[in-house]
Amino acid sequence: MPYIKIKDKNLYYREYGEGDVLVFLNGMMMSTTSWSPFIKFFSSEYKILLVDLIDQGRSDKADTFYTQDMHVEMLKDIFEKLGYHKVHLIGTSYGGEIAQLFTLKYKDMVRSLILSNTTSYTDEYIKKVEKEWYQLAEAHDDNLFLNTVISSVYSENFYKENIKWIEGNKKQIKRILDKEWYKSFMRGIISTYDFNVNNQLNQIRIPTLVISSDLDTVIPMKYQQIIYEKIPLSRWIVIKDSGHASIYEKPYEFMLVILGFLKTMDFKLNK
Repeated sequence: MPYIKIKDKNLYYREYGEGDVLVFLNGMMMSTTSWSPFIKFFSSEYKILLVDLIDQGRSDKADTFYTQDMHVEMLKDIFEKLGYHKVHLIGTSYGGEIAQLFTLKYKDMVRSLILSNTTSYTDEYIKKVEKEWYQLAEAHDDNLFLNTVISSVYSENFYKENIKWIEGNKKQIKRILDKEWYKSFMRGIISTYDFNVNNQLNQIRIPTLVISSDLDTVIPMKYQQIIYEKIPLSRWIVIKDSGHASIYEKPYEFMLVILGFLKTMDFKLNK
């Protein structure tokens, strides 16, 4: 398996295709495997990097609690070791927070930014959701954890219409749930508590796509609207009839808006 050593930790990564580099950053419960349905589509025109950061997927666990800045520095080291000078950063949910922090600190390394179902700050509403998830993880009740968390990331209709797929997904996740996994999950949640880049967003001066889902109750649309309004070169797309996990509920729309953005981000209409 392809691992890269960063700050004495083994990080799992996968590369596909050739061309400009697209880096996909995981949400809280995601891993490199989560992006598998999109590999063939995007790697036909771009080089793709999938990476499990610390406490994610197949990468090493953290030794203690950490801030999201740790992910930023490790990501920078990964890019340098792999010879990436400039990348397109795609982050969903938690990964979108890391993408914003990275862009603010290492703007010369980012060609464009794509932020899906994410926020620019952790307020009391988001913290309330996260604390509920934290308490569920702390209880180590697999069924209660999965039934509560999984149901919250999908829209009601999608959940009802795809119950067989969702139950199969729960079974797959349940195989990896142990005390170490729950500890990793809780560390990830705590790392978001002080996240706030609201007052710095206007410093991001690269083409940016903001993606919302109209039925997202985990990080509702108003949080993406703030990002859109504060980043000067941003565009905002709302995916209809989808909850927080838009990459699963509306994968074709998700691919379409990202590819459309990448193809048109530098295009100027003659008026």
